Amino acid sequence: MNKPLAGAGLAVLLCAATAAPATAAGAERAARSSVKAVDLAGTVALDNCSGSVVRVPGSQAGDPALVLSNGHCLESGFPAPGEVVVDKPSTRRFTLLNASGGSLATLRASKIAYATMTDTDMSVYELTTTYRDIETKYGIKALELNTARPAQGRAVTVASGFWKKLYKCGIDGFAYRLKEGSWTWKDSVRYTSACKTIGGTSGAPVIDDATGKVVAVNNTGNERGGRCTDNNPCEIDESGRVTVREGINYGQQTYTLVPCVGTGNKIDLGRAGCTLPKPARGR
Repeated sequence: MNKPLAGAGLAVLLCAATAAPATAAGAERAARSSVKAVDLAGTVALDNCSGSVVRVPGSQAGDPALVLSNGHCLESGFPAPGEVVVDKPSTRRFTLLNASGGSLATLRASKIAYATMTDTDMSVYELTTTYRDIETKYGIKALELNTARPAQGRAVTVASGFWKKLYKCGIDGFAYRLKEGSWTWKDSVRYTSACKTIGGTSGAPVIDDATGKVVAVNNTGNERGGRCTDNNPCEIDESGRVTVREGINYGQQTYTLVPCVGTGNKIDLGRAGCTLPKPARGR
């Protein structure tokens, strides 16, 4: 995986033929021009990973803010295959960054609202601070999660709060299944080779350059050409064929989180349209 770090600077285990009408092209250009260039505003640095303050379209200003990162970035360690964490108390701290990567404040979690490494690699922390407070005190607006599956060919930026660095590339395609060691993820985003993410970029938001919305969360990459091993994920297609792409990095789509966020920004895995993995019965 695009490894969490044990400390700053130390990497450990675990990145046709007809033209469109001029009016349509003009409208698209106008829409894109209204979106500011992607920067680090709203990203956060964890002690071992990256993350971001996020919202869904239905989030309200007075709701407790949410921080998105990876399941493998949890302070308690990697969730086991099949394990789903919900509503677990946490006092984890996050350093909120401005556009240029300057530190603005320390935000604190009240709980891990959701986390898993099954089917996806995602953690969602609920903060003790509301969106209104963050915007009023620090001038930072939360990044919005896109509600639809991203498209191949889109230009994206992986915005790492840990390294205070932007990695720019495109969506090269999707892996039907991405297997790394004991974990398997579904419909993973594959970046073009320009996104050379490294340890510490885990959990960084993957932002669509044209819309400014989050479409994925960065999580892993094949470092040495290994086949389906730790730090060397492999792609598996519908027929079971395995493909190894050394040096290529991946993220997990986030539109699947949106239907699972209900009133008050509470994670509700029973909501209509929510397909995220759920805890096993009895847990």
